[in-house]
Amino acid sequence: QVQLVESGGGLVQAGGSLRLSCAASGMIFRIYAMAWYRQAPGKERELVADITSGGSTNYADSVRGRFAISRDNAKNTVYLQMSSLKPEDTAVYYCNAGHSWRGDFWGQGTQVTVSS
Repeated sequence: QVQLVESGGGLVQAGGSLRLSCAASGMIFRIYAMAWYRQAPGKERELVADITSGGSTNYADSVRGRFAISRDNAKNTVYLQMSSLKPEDTAVYYCNAGHSWRGDFWGQGTQVTVSS
């Protein structure tokens, strides 16, 4: 079955950087759109960035210019490079894989905490 496993979260000071990874298995990775979402305590889950199967990217206004999403189809992995982190970036970050008819899948999430 499809599995998405996130890694790379942790505690970082404001202004620092982290790189999240999401390793996929049980799916034809290259045909899926991939995305990163986040959910802060008491808030709804929100889209952070996504990347199509063709490599086109899209970012939330709050992270544009600071975060970069990329994918390595040979490694079945999607990345989120996060720079200039702010305390408001603190959240659980989730990896998502989506396909028009094959379905929508989520990872278990990884905690990112940015201290001021």
